[in-house]
Amino acid sequence: MNKEFEIDSKIVSLIATELHVKDKQVMALGELFASEATIPFIARYRKEATGGLDEVVIQQAKLRFEFYAELEKRRAYILKSLEDRELLTPELQNAILQTYSATDLEDIFLPYKPKRRTRATIAREKGLEPLAELILKQQQNTDLEQEAVKFVSLEKDVPDIAAALAGAGDIIAEFISEDKEVRKRLRELFAVEAELSSVLIKKNIDKGEKFKDYFDWNEKASSSPSHRVLALFRGENAGVLKLRIRPAEAKALRIMQLYLIRKNCPCIEYLSAVITDSYDRLIAPSLENELRGELKQLADNEAVKVFAQNLRELLMAPPLGNRAVLAIDPGIRTGCKLVALNEYGDLLDNTVVFIDRKQNEAEKIIRQWVEKYRSTAIAIGNGTYGRESEKFVRSLKIAEVDVIMVSESGASVYSASETAREEFPDYDLTVRGAVSIGRRLLDPLAELVKIDPKSIGVGQYQHDVDQKLLKDGLDSVVMSCVNAVGVELNTASKELLTYVSGIGEKIAENIIKYRSGNGEFKSRKDILKVPRLGAKAYEQAAGFIRVNNSANPLDRSAVHPESYGIVEKMARNSRCTVVDLLDNQQLRAGIVLEDYITEKAGLPTLEDIMRELARPGRDPRAEFKLFAFSNDVNEIGDLNEGMVLPGIVTNVTNFGAFVDIGVHQDGLVHISQLADKYVADPNSIVKVQQQVQVRVLEVDQKRKRISLSMKKK
Repeated sequence: MNKEFEIDSKIVSLIATELHVKDKQVMALGELFASEATIPFIARYRKEATGGLDEVVIQQAKLRFEFYAELEKRRAYILKSLEDRELLTPELQNAILQTYSATDLEDIFLPYKPKRRTRATIAREKGLEPLAELILKQQQNTDLEQEAVKFVSLEKDVPDIAAALAGAGDIIAEFISEDKEVRKRLRELFAVEAELSSVLIKKNIDKGEKFKDYFDWNEKASSSPSHRVLALFRGENAGVLKLRIRPAEAKALRIMQLYLIRKNCPCIEYLSAVITDSYDRLIAPSLENELRGELKQLADNEAVKVFAQNLRELLMAPPLGNRAVLAIDPGIRTGCKLVALNEYGDLLDNTVVFIDRKQNEAEKIIRQWVEKYRSTAIAIGNGTYGRESEKFVRSLKIAEVDVIMVSESGASVYSASETAREEFPDYDLTVRGAVSIGRRLLDPLAELVKIDPKSIGVGQYQHDVDQKLLKDGLDSVVMSCVNAVGVELNTASKELLTYVSGIGEKIAENIIKYRSGNGEFKSRKDILKVPRLGAKAYEQAAGFIRVNNSANPLDRSAVHPESYGIVEKMARNSRCTVVDLLDNQQLRAGIVLEDYITEKAGLPTLEDIMRELARPGRDPRAEFKLFAFSNDVNEIGDLNEGMVLPGIVTNVTNFGAFVDIGVHQDGLVHISQLADKYVADPNSIVKVQQQVQVRVLEVDQKRKRISLSMKKK
């Protein structure tokens, strides 16, 4: 049992309300999380328990459970801290136990929090707290000077009335800054009306060209888009911009005065000055830091969401499939690295061809290799000299061989990685890079899982966001994609197996070692022979692994072994074999699902089983479509305004989409140019790897900027 997911009925209700689902669904999720079930497993094989919740909601629920688990740890710490210092009263304990808001919890604790030595603590040491308490009573007959003179003491370093009043003011200012209601009201003002402003730090103007738009910027923080928040914070971290995030001070002070100062208060001027000091020195910086944290968190969440959407589209890009290919990693000075791969991506041969200066020799080698290795496609990296290499290969017009440009993003990272060195210890970086280009054409998912997602080039400010949040978000996407497609147990790499539900890196290594020492797995159950892979891991993983050479046809499908008995019963009742059920649609049509409902398997599971029997082991990815850039453009200088060109979406952000049109520099389709209608979310119009038609709006060769449009009008 995972204690992180101990189930509290109050927390269950809170999460259910936040996610707009039923309490019993969240309770079921809590129990599944506690048993260490993975998100893909829950979404695919526990639909009855969760009411069919999808991976997105399940992931959100898991994050909320984790949030409340951390809140409980903080609550326990606060209670112990107060108890140890003998400050815990029944009323205070009750207030702490009743709240489920992290902000409220901290506000309750704030007056009792152990502090460093402040101006207020120094004033208390001088014996000025009674004076502060008297002033706060705001009694009609209070004479400030008469009261303050009683506290003048050279011995206590209070030389005069002014010093006494100043010290009392420090105590009152701190008291005000810790008042829960004051903070609540001002926090609401900050949330709604804080202005996010930036100015240039003039001494750093030389390194601030890319932040030029923000040298004098001002907008409502509540409406600032995530990408702009991250850009402003980046400018601040670079020392180029000075940021301020506050509402109008006059409005904040008015709220405080109305709440804190009584009518006909005899010391209104004094308290007004103390309130201003409390706001400027203590409250505003504190609430600004809070708001900064919230804005950063919201921006991080949005950036990770955008990155995750792009990564999913990239990983789920259509595979070419099992075809023998040649792959070219283009180069000029050192030549183009050429490799031959078989239909499984195994390296057969490698050499170097010089397309720029030894074209006859290059043509001869390519033609010979196509015939020798029965290649039906040639993959060409889209980096430097890629378009020139593509143009040359296309000019050869080799019959029945497809020429396909492939993104090189991350190939250099892979080729220098430990994974690449393990796979190809006897080959250099250039060979490994070419192999990666060819393999990502055959199966993008299987190859891209070997590369850190941050290096694939589909993110937005990925180096500025919380790195743990980013890693967790991207890892969950990779796991989702790997399990959605399924993994052939006898050919999958360690990296691919690592992301299978319930397996992880160590067990993946053990699977590879077992496979190397014992030969191919003959069935799903054989995986139980792998060291450290127990019944729980098998339950989580079994439905997502495939054993295509198994005697049991269901081992080639997404039907979970726990449901094999149901399928076998269906076959017996239909007086046929399981193979017959797979092959014969009429036999399947005669099955009445209600007859097979059990305590564990309801209609959702049975309907999934029937879909799987119709297309066992189906790949959810789309069919591969050939694509070619325009022959008229190869570099940015070939572009003219008004040109209509084919392109491939390489990245989608909140402000638009970047499109590769084959000139070594992606163009930007701003959100306003994505469609002939208003677009709130670019992802609703375009996806990474989508083939599109774009029109050139503007070309800035000096800054290497290309503006594009997808509008038809």
